[in-house]
Amino acid sequence: MMVYHMSILLLAASLSASLHPMPDDKHVLPKIERAPQTLRDIVQTRMREAIIGGRFAPGERLIERPLCEQLGVSRTVVRETIRYLEAEGLVEIVPNKGPIVATLDWHQAKQIYDIRLQLEGAAASECALRQGADFAGQLSAAVDGVQARKNDMAWSDFLQATTHFYELIFTEAGHDIAWEVVQRLNGRISRLRAMTVAETDRDQPGMSHIIAIRDAIISGNPEAARKAVAAHISDAAAIAERYLAGKETRDA
Repeated sequence: MMVYHMSILLLAASLSASLHPMPDDKHVLPKIERAPQTLRDIVQTRMREAIIGGRFAPGERLIERPLCEQLGVSRTVVRETIRYLEAEGLVEIVPNKGPIVATLDWHQAKQIYDIRLQLEGAAASECALRQGADFAGQLSAAVDGVQARKNDMAWSDFLQATTHFYELIFTEAGHDIAWEVVQRLNGRISRLRAMTVAETDRDQPGMSHIIAIRDAIISGNPEAARKAVAAHISDAAAIAERYLAGKETRDA
């Protein structure tokens, strides 16, 4: 009887193993860490980069038909993209004229820099206090990413690397809502970065500001982190003011 019960148990175990086999490495599919871009995402990225990079001049009309032909997409996709970029502040809808590339003057830019000063300064300060044990390595890797791309012909890669650097700081600080605000301004922030990044007439190279922010955070000094952010934004704002004020004078 004992042999019979043992046989039944062994048979059940065998069936269970065949129905629910143990996973082995060669049959385990890698987890998708990031969903693939949709067509709309790709079109939004290309049009955003074209505006930030100056391929479409401020005030220039965005006409659907040539955009559809150039991108190889439907009018529906182009219209949705234009609405999305309007929400980012990169496009304006003008009555009786349609969508145009938004203009950016010093009055608007100053407000953006003022917002960045408050949000980035607070995030860097809090991050210096809250950072985890492995954060120094993550932030240093992000700085290396910015450094590696600062001379790239594809300037959009540099802007993405810079955005990633700040995203790490806001996330580690726990300032998720503040980061959402920054993300809504990110199109205009990137536009200003593209305008100022190559400027050589500045108090301190832009990369040295990034390194100073990193060093202050890693050292655990919240006041130094806030001051490093303030120095960076003050420098960038001064460049933007010279550029935009000069442009307004030339256009007058």
